Amino acid sequence: MGLAVAHVIGRDSALLISDVSQPRLDAAKRELEQAGIDCAATMCDITDRRSVSQLVEHAQQLGAVTSVVHTAGVSPSMGSAEMILRINAVGTVLINNAFYAIASQGMAIVNVASVAGHKIPGALAPTRRYKRSLSDTDRFFTELLALCKRVPPAMRPGLAYGLSKNFVIWYSKTIAAQFGAKGARVVSVSPGSFDTPMGKLEESAGAGGLAELSALKRFGRPSEIAELLAFCASDKAGYLTGTDIVCDGGATAAMTPMETLKLARSR
Repeated sequence: MGLAVAHVIGRDSALLISDVSQPRLDAAKRELEQAGIDCAATMCDITDRRSVSQLVEHAQQLGAVTSVVHTAGVSPSMGSAEMILRINAVGTVLINNAFYAIASQGMAIVNVASVAGHKIPGALAPTRRYKRSLSDTDRFFTELLALCKRVPPAMRPGLAYGLSKNFVIWYSKTIAAQFGAKGARVVSVSPGSFDTPMGKLEESAGAGGLAELSALKRFGRPSEIAELLAFCASDKAGYLTGTDIVCDGGATAAMTPMETLKLARSR
């Protein structure tokens, strides 16, 4: 999704792409340049505060930062609950905090959440623990991980993923006023099942069932979510902030409590 949205944003804007893997970053830069897009690239580990600060510094060296599309994340099949929470939840806090420091009129941050975050009912969301992220990131992480450890080990990555993406939705709404005081915006987008390496990795663990449940009965294309992410980051969406946009082919609209239970059991 990050590479797809880079193709869209790079049509009209100077671009800085980032990844934790140098080989992936090099491959992405080559692909963009072959498409006629001139972009800069820098490595970043979003779970490391210093690395994130260096990313912001690099971005500033290229000019005024007008938008940030934060697509970095991992799914339940890719690692432990600890890894998922550090990247998806703590990483989101570090990225948003760092770019808030340089936020200015018209800037936008778009955080990628997931429809998985919408499967946690509002009354059950641990918002008290989420609030720790605003003042004590370490305690926030520790408390979310403790929640995950209350379930059997096999269920922990899935729970961590759902909690982390539910948090991204909550967090994007919560910090919108803070950014708004600087004339900047924060939006989250919740994709459903998309035809990406991560999406295919989760095909048998719920993503395939979600796609079948959707009104369109298929996986989404990266180019489709990319256009939405780019729009949210652009000045065309200048009055859009503090909200989450679901893009899942109509799956959430068809979701019943029984369907949610079936998808949960498919993991």
